[in-house]
Amino acid sequence: MGFFNRKTSKQTSRVKKLLKLALSRLTIARRPRLARKSISLNDVGQLLILGHFDRAIRRVEQVIEEDNMLLALDIIELYCKRLIEHVAKFDKPKDSSEDIRKAVAGIMFAARWCGDLPELLVARDLLADKFGSVFTTNAKKGTGNVDPMLVWKLSGDKTNMELKKKVTKDIAIENNILMDFLELQ
Repeated sequence: MGFFNRKTSKQTSRVKKLLKLALSRLTIARRPRLARKSISLNDVGQLLILGHFDRAIRRVEQVIEEDNMLLALDIIELYCKRLIEHVAKFDKPKDSSEDIRKAVAGIMFAARWCGDLPELLVARDLLADKFGSVFTTNAKKGTGNVDPMLVWKLSGDKTNMELKKKVTKDIAIENNILMDFLELQ
């Protein structure tokens, strides 16, 4: 009986180490995304000034994509921190609170979308052993306990024309660019 408990605690400590490593890698993963978002915002502003509304709307897709990923990385960071704090609860997954289950499901879902964080894939496999196949299958699909906001940020439609128009208008207003918003119709 003691052998099985030690195996579980080794897995638990490994998950904790992986999540800590993912946390440190998150700061590195944010930098290029912030740079791309900033460049894209400037590009959209310049295109609006020049009157290239169609090109500005196409370029705004990059802004939306980077913004969504940055927000998703913030959610993942919160989940990693929460799981590190409550790592002892992994030994009894059935007794875990809804908050912990939601964080585990979010990490499992995000693992396939975040190539910048390979630790999440390994952590997902270890967590799958603890939480079971049904929980894991639902988490990978983005159903069950997974936060719908995280699902939308990682896999949402970035080509939605209404969203692109709204973001383009916001960028124009933010940069004090006078433009005819009827052009965006």
